[in-house]
Amino acid sequence: MPKMKAHKGLKKRVKLSAKGKVRYNRSGAGHLMSHKDGNRRRRMRGLDSLENPKLAAKIRWFLSA
Repeated sequence: MPKMKAHKGLKKRVKLSAKGKVRYNRSGAGHLMSHKDGNRRRRMRGLDSLENPKLAAKIRWFLSA
């Protein structure tokens, strides 16, 4: 039986930190920023970490397969 492959779409959207946390870009930061307030725009900058431990474990499994 062949090896399981890592999920390429997820690999492009998610990064793992050195300690194994799942980091991702927030949605909605591509364009149309003029009507969004500054706090919201600031929150969209940079990476955010995933808080749900079950979902994070599932994502790590998808990336390692």
